[in-house]
Amino acid sequence: MKKPACAGIILAGGRGTRLEGRNKALITVEGRTSLDRLADLLKSFFKPVIVVTNQPREYLLREEMIVTDLLDLRSSLTGIYSGLFHAPTSHAFVIGGDMPYLKKEMVELILENLEPGWDVVVPVTAAGYQPLAAIYSRRCLPVMARQLAQQRCKVSAFFSGVRMKKIPEARLRQVDPELISFFNINTPSDLEGLPAPAGS
Repeated sequence: MKKPACAGIILAGGRGTRLEGRNKALITVEGRTSLDRLADLLKSFFKPVIVVTNQPREYLLREEMIVTDLLDLRSSLTGIYSGLFHAPTSHAFVIGGDMPYLKKEMVELILENLEPGWDVVVPVTAAGYQPLAAIYSRRCLPVMARQLAQQRCKVSAFFSGVRMKKIPEARLRQVDPELISFFNINTPSDLEGLPAPAGS
């Protein structure tokens, strides 16, 4: 069965309030920004790669497709909605710009589970859904729009209304034993505790 065409989307929403206003996507990890690490990885799988940001002037020299949020409501769901709206493909792989340790093997696994009938392909760990490392179909756009119109910003809140494929933690750990792909930078203490990127 032929896989649906899939773009790559990086959410680089802007300033991290818990990081003294620093842009989380531009945090340097092992000598490279989180955005550079993610963009290079996604380019080996997807075309185009789209960066969603509220600070577009910071990305003027980049070769990725740069888009801004379509709505004033600041949330990850807004970013997913905006990137998916601009994607020229039926599906898009979404990753948070503050998740620098996404593994190639994790992307491969998520793509492996994508079939035309699924609206969402999402990893699930003991912590719950991992919606910022997942695939979304453009069929989700109307559902997302209705939820955002109600100012309900939790990404997983619309999952019950779409066709979803869950990837269980046991399978995720087969390709990423420490689940480092889902590590994200939110606070200064996260920066201090950045793990060593073994094979990432």
